[in-house]
Amino acid sequence: MNHLTHKFCIAPMMDWTDRHCRFFHRQMSRHARLYTEMVTADAVIHGERARLLGFGADERPLALQLGGSDAAKLADAAAIGEALGYDEINLNVGCPSSRVKEGRFGACLMAEPDLVARCVAGMAARVAIPVTVKCRIGIDDQDSEADFTRFIETVSAAGITTFIVHARKAWLNGLSPKENREVPPLDYARVYRLKAARPDLTIVINGGIETLEASAEHLKHVDGVMLGRAAYQTPYLLAGVDAAFFGSDASVLSRGEVLERLLPYVARHLEAGGRLNSITRHVLGIYHGQPRARQFRRYLSENGVGGGPGLDVLIEAIAIAEGRKGERAGAAEAAQAAE
Repeated sequence: MNHLTHKFCIAPMMDWTDRHCRFFHRQMSRHARLYTEMVTADAVIHGERARLLGFGADERPLALQLGGSDAAKLADAAAIGEALGYDEINLNVGCPSSRVKEGRFGACLMAEPDLVARCVAGMAARVAIPVTVKCRIGIDDQDSEADFTRFIETVSAAGITTFIVHARKAWLNGLSPKENREVPPLDYARVYRLKAARPDLTIVINGGIETLEASAEHLKHVDGVMLGRAAYQTPYLLAGVDAAFFGSDASVLSRGEVLERLLPYVARHLEAGGRLNSITRHVLGIYHGQPRARQFRRYLSENGVGGGPGLDVLIEAIAIAEGRKGERAGAAEAAQAAE
């Protein structure tokens, strides 16, 4: 696989990276690789696919992240994902939540590299698009470098060439999912050593990366970076991704321009019976560090919830943040004209 395809990625995050979030992120970067929230193989096979798996063509490149440990079901789910147009199928072997452990998928599978190998081999045999793995550097007391190396060697022998590695171990007993994102120490060097030992693999590093500057430093050692919470909490940093990492000379949109691009999308969502907050909850951090950021967040939080708020609430919030409240009417007309 071309290493450049994973040079900059936005992490799959449960309850966060839904299709509205991805559409918003895509307004700021055309080249960042986006991921769905994790969907179990059973849900893909038996669930409401339009709701769980629907996406717009403008979200691509887009990967579907799957959870599960049944090789046959994962292969079926991967085939469904490919048929729907996803560009990649990613197997979650890194989530540490108790619900995931009870379902025998996520980080607990790092203790069973042979099973993971069977799963990904079955998936890869069913699809032409890449199958990748997202994992940790270890779990519980099984976290030596030898354990990690054995996992990578076993799974890569099944034909997997791309690994996204969260550079923390996971404690499956005693720590919450939130604590597992913060308490175990980061060990970037272990991921760097993996890449040095296996230059044939595409290695993407994840965990605690907060800026484009830090991303650039990591890219001196590995093929790609994946941002999670930083991309969600301070999303406007994505506006610099294409120029910094993909050589784009396209003009960078301002924060206000990014949000105004959302207006026709929001209008269609509302007309289809959706709620404003389903989209606006993802944009609250776009003015992070700016003078009127707090007023922007407060206005959306106080006025954008429930089933009643319309497009005018977002237009007003943009005007507040941009210091141009008097332009509401013009923005509304522009949104209608763009539909």
